[in-house]
Amino acid sequence: MVNGLKKWRLFALLSALLVFLAGCGQKEISTLIPAGEVAADQFNLLILSSAVMLFVIVVVVIIYVLALVKFRRSKLGDELIPEQVEGSSRLEFIWTAVPIVLLLILAVPTVYSTFDLADISTMDVEAEEGDGMTNLTVNVTGKLYWWEFEYPEYGIVTAQELVVPTDERVYFNLIAADVKHSFWIPSIGGKLDVNPENVNTFYLTFDQESSELDDGVFYGKCAELCGPSHALMDFKVKTMNAEDFDQWVAAMQEEEPAPVEGDLAQQGEELFGADGAGCIACHATSGTGTSGAVGPNLATFGDRNRVAGYLEHDEENLKNWISDPQEYKPGNLMPDDETLNGGEPFSDQELDALAAYLMGLTVEE
Repeated sequence: MVNGLKKWRLFALLSALLVFLAGCGQKEISTLIPAGEVAADQFNLLILSSAVMLFVIVVVVIIYVLALVKFRRSKLGDELIPEQVEGSSRLEFIWTAVPIVLLLILAVPTVYSTFDLADISTMDVEAEEGDGMTNLTVNVTGKLYWWEFEYPEYGIVTAQELVVPTDERVYFNLIAADVKHSFWIPSIGGKLDVNPENVNTFYLTFDQESSELDDGVFYGKCAELCGPSHALMDFKVKTMNAEDFDQWVAAMQEEEPAPVEGDLAQQGEELFGADGAGCIACHATSGTGTSGAVGPNLATFGDRNRVAGYLEHDEENLKNWISDPQEYKPGNLMPDDETLNGGEPFSDQELDALAAYLMGLTVEE
């Protein structure tokens, strides 16, 4: 009796947990709340396959329960021999035809969607307006443990935050600079491997402006185990209408970043480019240029909502990151502050200055 009660308690607990987990979806990162054409197609396939599996389960359970109830020994006795159906053409046709039909129901839309989502034939085709512009292409490079985004037709580069227009296809060329990664934006679609040896290409569409979300961004992740900080290799996606995107591109194309304001930020700018710290050797602060930098491009650092991809975007976390990056992302390639500062740790004044300067790097109004 006691064991039975314990089992029912466990069942009740698991049922309650399932109810609570059902409400954990967030628009920013949930595959169950699609925010793009690709994600919607994949979600529909998920619903279709789940419905087919549920149908099979229900049918099997019904047959099983009927057999238990109708042919139980206490009702029919020990001597009854059920009707033998071996060699029945009708039954053999049914249990052969039904799986074939279910397989076709699954296979046809899956194969169609697979080829449709892999179709990049319009990647370099001019837009319908006939203005000479082609569909947007972004070159994505996965690195330990951050993401670089290059817009070759605009001559700009950014990092950690992908900015794209809504209501049009965006094509991606994916490659890794070191080990294998995987590019995934759960709410938008994906995922696709990012290999060091070859370029993988696919497209996504973005239906919703990220400004409508609580955090103002969609969340992207690396979905391939790539090292000790794999779980922290996140990036953010800002989606905006075409007009706002054009304004963002124009701001990124400025040859020089906007002048910093305040004495503390100016001290940070000098320290950032000085021979002592030498941050400028690895990090660009202008959006123009080409990909391939050792460290992330920081032209839009002040516009981000995270430090190092996952820490809250404030000066305290930034200073902690500069002081000891290995504590927060083990295995990343950024040196500690003593290496950057000639063998001496940064003083509190220097950290304050660097934080003030980096937080002021912005292209958004």
